[in-house]
Amino acid sequence: MQVKILNNYFGGEWVESKTDDFFEIRNPATDELIAKCPHSTSEEVELAVGAALEGFWDWRLTIPTRRAECMYKLRQKLADSFDELAKIIVCEHGKTLQEAEGELVRALQYVEHACGIPELMKGDYSEDVGTRVDEYYIREPLGVFVIIPPFNFPAMIALYFVWAIACGNTVVVKPSELCPMTMLRITELAEESGFPKGVLNVLNGGGEVGHQLVTHPDVAGVSFVGSSKVAEKVFRAAAAHGKRAQCQGGAKNHALLMKDARLDKVLANILSSCFGNTGQRCFALSNLLVHEEIYGEFKEMFTKAAQEIRLGFGMDEGVTMGPVVSKASLEALLAYVEGAIERGARLILDGRNPKVQGYPDGHFMGPTVLEAEPHMTVFREEVFGPVRCLKPVKDMEEAIEIINRHPFGHTAVIYTENGGHAREFIREANVGQVGVNVGTPAPIAFYPVGGRKISFYGSLRGRANDAVDFYTDKKVIVSRWHSES
Repeated sequence: MQVKILNNYFGGEWVESKTDDFFEIRNPATDELIAKCPHSTSEEVELAVGAALEGFWDWRLTIPTRRAECMYKLRQKLADSFDELAKIIVCEHGKTLQEAEGELVRALQYVEHACGIPELMKGDYSEDVGTRVDEYYIREPLGVFVIIPPFNFPAMIALYFVWAIACGNTVVVKPSELCPMTMLRITELAEESGFPKGVLNVLNGGGEVGHQLVTHPDVAGVSFVGSSKVAEKVFRAAAAHGKRAQCQGGAKNHALLMKDARLDKVLANILSSCFGNTGQRCFALSNLLVHEEIYGEFKEMFTKAAQEIRLGFGMDEGVTMGPVVSKASLEALLAYVEGAIERGARLILDGRNPKVQGYPDGHFMGPTVLEAEPHMTVFREEVFGPVRCLKPVKDMEEAIEIINRHPFGHTAVIYTENGGHAREFIREANVGQVGVNVGTPAPIAFYPVGGRKISFYGSLRGRANDAVDFYTDKKVIVSRWHSES
């Protein structure tokens, strides 16, 4: 099988990189080399940003209804290529086909919301704020934006770019070097949708390319999703160079199971949140805080159900969890578990080194569950994979203290049938999203998304109306006209 060499896209042209430095894209279930992704050169960074800058003013002056027309076409082409895109995601990322399809459903919703840009771009007007003085504002796009999505949702989060270009900006997308193929296929579909040259540009590369894009003098802002460590670096670099920055970091989400939780009703939901997408998502539940009166019962039910998860290649029938994205990721997870055990955590379900029939070279790790304490590294740091912590708590007060003392502030969930408990939890949990009997409270496309504390750097969240605010600036006009009388 011939290994595909991936190209860049800028100025409406597919361009072969002149680099001799490539990342290997491997199917994480088989370890088969499927493509090589270029680490683009500094000269190619200049060409990509230059193409976006050159395309900006014509696109900025394109009427919003025409921009929306291109969005509608893109939405249809994405829908028509749904099965193809899902397969690409499975092969380069490792998630199951059902999970890839779920990602694409959400991705389509992003485009659908951006199709409403004629309404979303409306300004505001106040008459007679002073004697014969009117005041109003208009929304203006700002120029070139950089979009840096993570590997774990190569279609959904990469499509953050639709809000930027719907508002009249142009973009340079730097897809993850681990999973770039999905975004490149989306780019082909966008090219067929009638977007003018320079509106959408894609530049492959790693962190160095990302830094060059973020600090480029012709870039107006950056939207980033990734780890908190990198999010802080991107935010600081962007701010130091006068850019707008919207940097979503990592997570370590807690769930509180009150003693009135309906375990028979919520177990499947908890299991899905913990191990869906192989635990490689910022909305995954990581630390399960369980009321001490039901702790033993829940631990037995949870570990037994986790053992029923079937590992394998995501395209195979009956598989419910795929591999982690890479060998390096697997090695990091194994180190986390070993370190946790050495520091006193108790291993109650060991998913290390599973035997997956037919896939001896895959990067597999089964559900792994530890009893751990809040001061432990495995409880505090983001472990991007199927490693979960359990801890008994005596009441909600103890749970809230653990959640609010934690450095991450992305999401928290409560399982209860008591409305008073739910209301108190919603108010007191210092996080960006709260779930009530919903383990993965990922907002729909027309709601914003983002965390608190080290889970988010910036002031405007991603998606929806917050995205429109981020990708535009409100220019205020105060006018007085003197009548001739």
